[in-house]
Parts: sequence; structure tokens; C-alpha cells
Amino acid sequence: MKYSKENQKSRHPGLDSGSNIPKLRFPEFENDGEWREKPLNELLTIGNGKDYKHLSNGKIPVYGTGGYMLSVNDYLYDGESVCIGRKGTIDKPMFLTGKFWTVDTLFYTHSFKHCIPKYIFYNFGTINWYDYNEAGGVPSLSKTTINKINIPVPPKDDVKEQQKIADCLSSIDNLITASTKKVEALKEHKKGLMQQLFPSEGKSVPKLRFPEFKNAPKWEEKTLGDVGKVSMCKRIMKDETAETGKIPFYKIGTFGKKADAYIDIELYEDYRKKYSFPKKGDILISASGTIGRLVVYDGLPAYFQDSNIVWIDNNEELVINSFLLFFYETVKWTTSDTTIARLYNDNLRSVQILKPSIPEQQKIADCLSSIDELITASTKKVETLREHKKGLMQQLFPSAKEL
Repeated sequence: MKYSKENQKSRHPGLDSGSNIPKLRFPEFENDGEWREKPLNELLTIGNGKDYKHLSNGKIPVYGTGGYMLSVNDYLYDGESVCIGRKGTIDKPMFLTGKFWTVDTLFYTHSFKHCIPKYIFYNFGTINWYDYNEAGGVPSLSKTTINKINIPVPPKDDVKEQQKIADCLSSIDNLITASTKKVEALKEHKKGLMQQLFPSEGKSVPKLRFPEFKNAPKWEEKTLGDVGKVSMCKRIMKDETAETGKIPFYKIGTFGKKADAYIDIELYEDYRKKYSFPKKGDILISASGTIGRLVVYDGLPAYFQDSNIVWIDNNEELVINSFLLFFYETVKWTTSDTTIARLYNDNLRSVQILKPSIPEQQKIADCLSSIDELITASTKKVETLREHKKGLMQQLFPSAKEL
């Protein structure tokens, strides 16, 4: 099938290679032939959202491009629908069911013909909507443009193949939702546990103590300055960095992310021997911008921006690193009264810390670390499921490009 240049913009990206058969097809549909393209206006009707301010409070949800907003006493549509932004956020399709109202920046679909809403929803997820942007400033879509977009559909009008695809992808979405909820539940569990494992304000013992420490002494009050020295790497000048290299240089903007600057290995070796440098396991703290972000130094070759990224070179006979990490998570960091948030050395040194014996510190750290491991594993599962869904969508729709 050949397409003229005039047709290319309205053509669904999943069919750009000219193949109208998906790479992956359920066995019962393998002999059904090639898929077809149909413009959206032959498959459904696009409805305009409306202003809701004249409505009273109620139980009907109102949605904007960012999701749920509030509830009112009337509705625009009752049933399954796919929404897409008219202005602003135009690349986040939304699937709704039941009674709802949408604002005037959100289109909604209705009156489906030979297609099912959930199938359209997943198709919408493969479209680069910014290719259809009609504005130079705030992105926007028109109903006319959307109606001309061609959507690939299976050859038969009984929608059985569409339903099979939608069911398959929905099952993965359900797993993603369940796994995401598990991550959030684990985070809440950890938060509640930390409130009990560390003494509350004005107290010297926690609400929850492991049995072997129930008769142990009260926790000892110190400052971070008492347990270690505030340290930082020696300053690196801009002309000493490069866009590529062997030793990543983490600035405050890339702290905890991927480095975008590097330094020479000779400079790295020289500075780490002559000046302050973190040990494996030390807790690095962002002292500028969003202060209090934490990274455990893994010991791999790397360098960190002076004064913006600091650490307490703590005496582990007083406070072990693994306990200090979780203590930092309880701290409400204070900053000086400046335009840009900044954690100065004196701020850090003066932070009050209550500490139990080393064995009790270790027990608390081990408990919370085990929850962190569960959170990490569950988060990775969510990421794996999302990648699996992405790959599956590339195969379930004809010749779909990488999303």
C-alpha cells in the first residue's frame, strides 16, 4: 500500500513501514488477513468538554488534562470513553468509565462504531500527539485534526481481535497498578515504622524497641558535629571538566542521576589522596537546591562537587553509616534565609542526633534495610512490567515503531 506525502501526517505511526499485519497475533486470528486503516471520525465521535462552574457539588467526577479535579451534580457522558487533551497536555490519553464531566481543555470520545473504547485507548498510547500540534506556543489539538488521524484496526468488524488485544494489555496494566500500590504500601509501612523506631520529639527512647533492648539505657543525645567532621571534595574548576571521560563528576544537578561531566583520572587520583574523599558507605548529602537528598557512596571511581555535596566523616564507633542513613531520613533540614536553599556546615554540625548502642543501631538499620530491599525489588518489577507492555504494544499493532 503506497501513501502520498499529503496522507503521511494523518497516517498512524504504527503503519509507517507499509506492513498491515502485526508481528504478534493471537492464533485464532492468524488467517484473518491484513489490518485496515480508518480515520477516527469513522470509528467514533469526538466530544468537547465544557465549563463546570455553574454546577453544584455532587458525586460526578470532573476531569482535566491532569486527571480528577472535583465532583459535581451533572455529567456529560455515561459509559466508556477515551480522553485526550485539547490544549496543554496533549499526550496523556485517559480511559474513563461511568458518569463523568470533562473541562473544555479535554476532548472525550463517544458513539463508537465497530471498535471498542479500550482498544482505541491503547492505540492512542502509540501516537506521538505532538506531531499533530497546531500551535507555536502552548501545544493544542483541533477536533478536525484528530478526526483525520488514521487508526489501524483488524479486518473484521466483530471486534473480537480488538477485545483480545485490549484484554491482554489491560491484564498487564492491572499488574502494574497492583505492583505500584504494593510499592506505596511498603513506603507507608516504612514511614510508620520509622516513627516508632526513632524517639519522637522530646523523648529519649522510641515507642517500639526490639525485645533484647527493652531494658537498655536511654538513647544518648549528641550533635552531628560530635560524631564526625563535615567533609567535601576539593573544588574542581569548570575548565578541568569535559563532556566525556573515565571519572564521572557529579554536580548538584546530576547528584543521584547520570553525570554529564567528567574529570581526568590523574586529577582524580591526586585529589582523592591529598584531600577529603568519601569512604565506601559514607552518606552523601545535597547541601544546595533540594537539600537533604541522600546517596550512599558505592566506592566506585567518581568525584563530587565541593560544598554542594557534603558528608559527615563519622566515627563508626559512635554511629554506623547504615543507622545514620535512616536517621537522615527523619531530619527536617533547616536552611539559612536566602533565595537559594543552602545547608551550611554549621547547620549540619548542629543537627541533634539521638543514638542507641551500636548493636541496637545495627538492628534498626537491618530492619529498615530489609524494607528498602523489598521497595527496590517491587519498583524494579513495575519498571519491568512497563517495559514488557511497551514491547508487547510494538508487536500487537502492525509494524509499530519504538514508542
